[in-house]
Amino acid sequence: MKKIVLTILLFAQFTVYGQETKMKNDWANFKKYAADNERLKCSTKNEKRVIFMGNSITELWKLTDSSFFAGKPYIDRGISGQTTPQMLLRFRKDVVELNPKVVVILAGINDIAENTGPISLENVFGNIVSMVELAKANKINVVICSVLPAYDFSWHPGLEPAEKVVKLNSMLESYAIKNKIVYCDYYSAMVDERKGLDKKYTNDEVHPTLAGYRVMEPIVEKAIKEAFETTQ
Repeated sequence: MKKIVLTILLFAQFTVYGQETKMKNDWANFKKYAADNERLKCSTKNEKRVIFMGNSITELWKLTDSSFFAGKPYIDRGISGQTTPQMLLRFRKDVVELNPKVVVILAGINDIAENTGPISLENVFGNIVSMVELAKANKINVVICSVLPAYDFSWHPGLEPAEKVVKLNSMLESYAIKNKIVYCDYYSAMVDERKGLDKKYTNDEVHPTLAGYRVMEPIVEKAIKEAFETTQ
Protein backbone atom coordinates (compact mmCIF):
# COMPACT_ATOMS: atom_id res chain seq x y z
CA MET A 1 0.00 0.00 0.00
CA LYS A 2 2.85 2.40 0.90
CA LYS A 3 4.51 1.70 -2.48
CA ILE A 4 1.27 2.56 -4.32
CA VAL A 5 0.87 5.83 -2.42
CA LEU A 6 4.52 6.73 -3.04
CA THR A 7 4.13 5.99 -6.76
CA ILE A 8 1.06 8.23 -6.97
CA LEU A 9 2.84 11.05 -5.12
CA LEU A 10 5.89 10.80 -7.37
CA PHE A 11 3.71 10.80 -10.49
CA ALA A 12 1.88 13.90 -9.26
CA GLN A 13 5.17 15.66 -8.53
CA PHE A 14 6.57 14.88 -11.99
CA THR A 15 3.30 16.00 -13.63
CA VAL A 16 3.35 19.33 -11.81
CA TYR A 17 7.04 19.77 -12.56
CA GLY A 18 6.42 19.05 -16.25
CA GLN A 19 3.62 21.61 -16.44
CA GLU A 20 5.67 24.25 -14.65
CA THR A 21 8.68 23.60 -16.90
CA LYS A 22 6.52 23.89 -20.00
CA MET A 23 5.09 27.20 -18.76
CA LYS A 24 8.58 28.56 -18.07
CA ASN A 25 9.98 27.46 -21.43
CA ASP A 26 7.00 28.34 -23.64
CA TRP A 27 4.54 30.40 -21.59
CA ALA A 28 2.28 31.27 -24.52
CA ASN A 29 2.56 27.74 -26.00
CA PHE A 30 3.84 28.86 -29.39
CA LYS A 31 4.79 25.26 -30.14
CA LYS A 32 1.25 23.86 -30.07
CA TYR A 33 0.28 25.03 -33.56
CA ALA A 34 3.72 25.82 -35.00
CA ALA A 35 3.84 22.91 -37.47
CA ASP A 36 0.23 23.37 -38.56
CA ASN A 37 0.82 27.08 -39.04
CA GLU A 38 3.79 26.44 -41.32
CA ARG A 39 1.69 24.13 -43.48
CA LEU A 40 -1.08 26.72 -43.70
CA LYS A 41 1.35 29.50 -44.62
CA CYS A 42 2.66 27.34 -47.46
CA SER A 43 -0.83 26.70 -48.79
CA THR A 44 -1.62 28.46 -52.05
CA LYS A 45 -5.34 27.79 -51.78
CA ASN A 46 -7.30 31.03 -52.03
CA GLU A 47 -9.77 30.75 -49.19
CA LYS A 48 -11.58 33.14 -46.90
CA ARG A 49 -10.06 31.91 -43.68
CA VAL A 50 -11.74 32.41 -40.34
CA ILE A 51 -9.61 31.82 -37.24
CA PHE A 52 -11.21 31.01 -33.92
CA MET A 53 -8.88 32.37 -31.22
CA GLY A 54 -9.49 31.31 -27.66
CA ASN A 55 -9.02 28.92 -24.76
CA SER A 56 -10.42 25.45 -23.99
CA ILE A 57 -13.94 26.46 -25.00
CA THR A 58 -12.56 27.08 -28.48
CA GLU A 59 -10.13 24.15 -28.48
CA LEU A 60 -12.82 21.65 -27.45
CA TRP A 61 -15.28 22.97 -30.02
CA LYS A 62 -13.64 21.16 -32.93
CA LEU A 63 -13.38 17.97 -30.90
CA THR A 64 -16.97 18.10 -29.67
CA ASP A 65 -18.59 19.05 -32.98
CA SER A 66 -16.15 18.42 -35.80
CA SER A 67 -19.01 18.69 -38.31
CA PHE A 68 -19.20 22.42 -37.67
CA PHE A 69 -15.66 22.87 -39.00
CA ALA A 70 -15.81 20.27 -41.77
CA GLY A 71 -15.61 21.65 -45.27
CA LYS A 72 -15.23 25.23 -44.09
CA PRO A 73 -12.15 27.47 -43.99
CA TYR A 74 -12.45 27.60 -40.19
CA ILE A 75 -9.19 27.26 -38.24
CA ASP A 76 -9.30 26.46 -34.53
CA ARG A 77 -6.58 28.11 -32.48
CA GLY A 78 -7.84 27.51 -28.97
CA ILE A 79 -5.48 26.45 -26.19
CA SER A 80 -6.88 25.03 -22.98
CA GLY A 81 -6.36 27.10 -19.85
CA GLN A 82 -5.01 30.19 -21.57
CA THR A 83 -5.54 33.75 -20.42
CA THR A 84 -5.59 36.92 -22.52
CA PRO A 85 -1.90 37.83 -22.03
CA GLN A 86 -0.91 34.42 -23.37
CA MET A 87 -3.27 34.79 -26.33
CA LEU A 88 -1.98 38.27 -27.05
CA LEU A 89 1.59 36.95 -27.17
CA ARG A 90 0.75 34.26 -29.72
CA PHE A 91 -1.75 36.35 -31.70
CA ARG A 92 0.75 37.23 -34.42
CA LYS A 93 1.87 33.63 -34.96
CA ASP A 94 -1.52 31.95 -34.63
CA VAL A 95 -3.64 34.60 -36.35
CA VAL A 96 -1.91 37.43 -38.23
CA GLU A 97 0.67 35.34 -40.09
CA LEU A 98 -2.05 32.99 -41.39
CA ASN A 99 -3.73 35.85 -43.30
CA PRO A 100 -7.34 35.22 -42.32
CA LYS A 101 -10.20 37.41 -43.47
CA VAL A 102 -11.89 37.21 -40.06
CA VAL A 103 -10.79 36.39 -36.51
CA VAL A 104 -13.29 35.32 -33.85
CA ILE A 105 -11.95 36.21 -30.40
CA LEU A 106 -13.41 34.41 -27.38
CA ALA A 107 -11.34 35.20 -24.30
CA GLY A 108 -11.46 36.28 -20.69
CA ILE A 109 -12.98 33.51 -18.59
CA ASN A 110 -9.62 32.06 -17.53
CA ASP A 111 -8.42 35.52 -16.52
CA ILE A 112 -11.45 35.76 -14.21
CA ALA A 113 -10.50 32.29 -12.93
CA GLU A 114 -6.99 33.68 -12.23
CA ASN A 115 -5.29 30.89 -14.18
CA THR A 116 -2.11 32.95 -14.50
CA GLY A 117 -2.68 35.02 -11.38
CA PRO A 118 -4.97 37.89 -10.37
CA ILE A 119 -5.69 40.45 -13.09
CA SER A 120 -8.10 43.37 -13.24
CA LEU A 121 -11.01 43.35 -15.68
CA GLU A 122 -9.59 46.54 -17.15
CA ASN A 123 -6.38 44.71 -18.06
CA VAL A 124 -8.30 41.74 -19.46
CA PHE A 125 -10.30 44.15 -21.58
CA GLY A 126 -7.09 45.91 -22.64
CA ASN A 127 -5.53 42.64 -23.80
CA ILE A 128 -8.57 41.84 -25.93
CA VAL A 129 -8.53 45.37 -27.38
CA SER A 130 -4.84 44.90 -28.23
CA MET A 131 -5.69 41.73 -30.16
CA VAL A 132 -8.40 43.63 -32.01
CA GLU A 133 -5.98 46.43 -32.86
CA LEU A 134 -3.39 43.95 -34.14
CA ALA A 135 -6.02 42.37 -36.34
CA LYS A 136 -7.30 45.66 -37.72
CA ALA A 137 -3.75 46.88 -38.42
CA ASN A 138 -3.36 43.79 -40.62
CA LYS A 139 -6.74 44.25 -42.36
CA ILE A 140 -8.37 41.34 -40.56
CA ASN A 141 -12.03 41.81 -39.69
CA VAL A 142 -12.93 41.01 -36.09
CA VAL A 143 -15.71 39.30 -34.18
CA ILE A 144 -15.57 40.00 -30.45
CA CYS A 145 -17.41 37.31 -28.50
CA SER A 146 -19.10 37.69 -25.16
CA VAL A 147 -17.62 35.58 -22.39
CA LEU A 148 -19.88 32.64 -21.57
CA PRO A 149 -21.67 32.80 -18.22
CA ALA A 150 -20.02 31.08 -15.25
CA TYR A 151 -21.33 30.64 -11.72
CA ASP A 152 -18.20 29.05 -10.24
CA PHE A 153 -14.97 27.28 -11.22
CA SER A 154 -14.34 23.72 -10.10
CA TRP A 155 -10.57 24.26 -10.26
CA HIS A 156 -10.67 27.59 -8.38
CA PRO A 157 -13.91 27.83 -6.40
CA GLY A 158 -15.12 30.86 -4.51
CA LEU A 159 -14.15 33.61 -6.97
CA GLU A 160 -17.80 34.53 -7.66
CA PRO A 161 -17.30 35.07 -11.38
CA ALA A 162 -20.90 35.71 -12.46
CA GLU A 163 -20.94 39.49 -12.01
CA LYS A 164 -17.38 39.83 -13.31
CA VAL A 165 -18.47 38.15 -16.54
CA VAL A 166 -21.40 40.57 -16.81
CA LYS A 167 -19.11 43.57 -16.32
CA LEU A 168 -16.48 42.37 -18.80
CA ASN A 169 -19.14 41.65 -21.41
CA SER A 170 -20.57 45.13 -20.94
CA MET A 171 -17.11 46.60 -21.57
CA LEU A 172 -16.60 44.47 -24.68
CA GLU A 173 -20.03 45.21 -26.13
CA SER A 174 -19.67 48.97 -25.58
CA TYR A 175 -16.25 48.92 -27.24
CA ALA A 176 -17.58 46.91 -30.18
CA ILE A 177 -20.50 49.29 -30.73
CA LYS A 178 -18.32 52.38 -30.45
CA ASN A 179 -15.76 51.02 -32.90
CA LYS A 180 -18.19 49.35 -35.33
CA ILE A 181 -16.90 45.85 -34.61
CA VAL A 182 -19.17 42.81 -34.76
CA TYR A 183 -20.21 41.61 -31.28
CA CYS A 184 -21.19 37.95 -30.91
CA ASP A 185 -23.52 37.53 -27.93
CA TYR A 186 -23.40 33.95 -26.68
CA TYR A 187 -24.14 35.04 -23.12
CA SER A 188 -27.80 35.98 -23.55
CA ALA A 189 -28.65 32.65 -25.17
CA MET A 190 -26.89 30.50 -22.55
CA VAL A 191 -27.31 32.18 -19.16
CA ASP A 192 -29.57 30.82 -16.42
CA GLU A 193 -31.31 32.44 -13.46
CA ARG A 194 -28.08 32.32 -11.39
CA LYS A 195 -26.17 34.18 -14.08
CA GLY A 196 -24.34 30.93 -14.66
CA LEU A 197 -24.08 28.68 -17.71
CA ASP A 198 -27.41 26.88 -18.11
CA LYS A 199 -27.04 23.24 -17.10
CA LYS A 200 -28.75 22.22 -20.36
CA TYR A 201 -25.53 23.28 -22.07
CA THR A 202 -22.75 22.17 -19.71
CA ASN A 203 -21.56 19.39 -17.44
CA ASP A 204 -19.08 21.45 -15.43
CA GLU A 205 -20.47 25.03 -15.22
CA VAL A 206 -17.91 26.36 -17.74
CA HIS A 207 -17.45 24.24 -20.87
CA PRO A 208 -20.28 23.73 -23.36
CA THR A 209 -21.51 20.27 -24.25
CA LEU A 210 -22.55 19.43 -27.81
CA ALA A 211 -25.93 21.00 -27.01
CA GLY A 212 -24.15 24.18 -25.94
CA TYR A 213 -22.03 24.38 -29.07
CA ARG A 214 -25.13 23.83 -31.18
CA VAL A 215 -26.60 26.97 -29.60
CA MET A 216 -23.39 28.93 -30.25
CA GLU A 217 -22.92 27.91 -33.87
CA PRO A 218 -25.73 29.85 -35.59
CA ILE A 219 -24.92 32.87 -33.44
CA VAL A 220 -21.27 32.93 -34.48
CA GLU A 221 -22.01 32.15 -38.12
CA LYS A 222 -24.31 35.17 -38.27
CA ALA A 223 -21.52 37.25 -36.70
CA ILE A 224 -18.94 35.93 -39.18
CA LYS A 225 -21.21 36.82 -42.08
CA GLU A 226 -21.53 40.37 -40.71
CA ALA A 227 -17.75 40.58 -40.28
CA PHE A 228 -17.16 39.63 -43.93
CA GLU A 229 -19.45 42.48 -44.93
CA THR A 230 -17.57 44.98 -42.75
CA THR A 231 -15.19 47.36 -44.52
CA GLN A 232 -11.92 48.37 -42.87
